[in-house]
Amino acid sequence: MIEGPRDQPWLMTAADAKLVVEACFSARTRDALLHASNLPPAFFDLSSGLAGEYLQKWRNYQIRVAVVCPASVTFSTRFGEMLAEEAGRGFFRIFGRRDEAVAWLEDVGDEAAG
Repeated sequence: MIEGPRDQPWLMTAADAKLVVEACFSARTRDALLHASNLPPAFFDLSSGLAGEYLQKWRNYQIRVAVVCPASVTFSTRFGEMLAEEAGRGFFRIFGRRDEAVAWLEDVGDEAAG
């Protein structure tokens, strides 16, 4: 799995979704662990459209993304609905702790391999 730098911005624009894809392909993995700080605040506001652009790009390349997100991050009112929809697809989840995110990526990876 690749992991975004802790406590640092990494993805700033819609075009930056490809950075995750490129990092995964370079590491020969389809699993990415990101921290909320790696994403622009607009990602968590569905009206910006940024989350949709990122998620579509990652799904197109079958990249599974887990985001470690502290309780201090504010989601737009409809963000929870998007999370529920994405949970059924198996490519994106948000977690409160890193160990939970890693466990999900490992479980999802094991299912895909089996």
